[in-house]
Amino acid sequence: MKRFLELVFAFIFIVVCMPVFLTIGTIIKVTSRGPVFFRQRRIGKDKKEFYIYKFRTMYLETPKNMPTNLLENPEKYITPVGKFLRKTSLDEIPQLINILKGEMGFVGPRPALYNQYDLIALRDEYQVNRIRPGVTGWAQVNGRDELEIPEKVKFDSYYVSNQSLWFDIKIVFITFYKALLGYDIIEGKKETNTSIKM
Repeated sequence: MKRFLELVFAFIFIVVCMPVFLTIGTIIKVTSRGPVFFRQRRIGKDKKEFYIYKFRTMYLETPKNMPTNLLENPEKYITPVGKFLRKTSLDEIPQLINILKGEMGFVGPRPALYNQYDLIALRDEYQVNRIRPGVTGWAQVNGRDELEIPEKVKFDSYYVSNQSLWFDIKIVFITFYKALLGYDIIEGKKETNTSIKM
């Protein structure tokens, strides 16, 4: 049932959002050099790799395969329109394509970069890698970029153990609320708390 609903809503959203797709794509193309879409290797269900799609928000010279929160000075890499897209999470819209392809769902753990070995290993321990990743998730609405890896996996593990349609609906509504207000988005390095344990 969940997969059926994801397919139906992903298709509807793609049709409804097509004018937004075209508008954002045009603005990206005329304001900076490079492709409209950004592809990045991520870890999916059962650790199968796939390419996630986003609207490109950074210049071509940005270091590859590095989380934005680890960049020394991310502001210099983010395009003028990219800042707005990231703040409003509109850069995530192309992941509707990943949902149609069966690589992602609307709700689930956010897919790790292929080289985030510490996150992948800890998710293995808590059975998080056995489900499909999502555009948003329980960890996303409980801190997002604010969370250290052990905290993030705690929330992911809780989601795995408590999956339900109503839980997903709750996460989606919280996501829209936080996206509108731009909560929990960090650009650049932050201090890590090494005292957190699982």
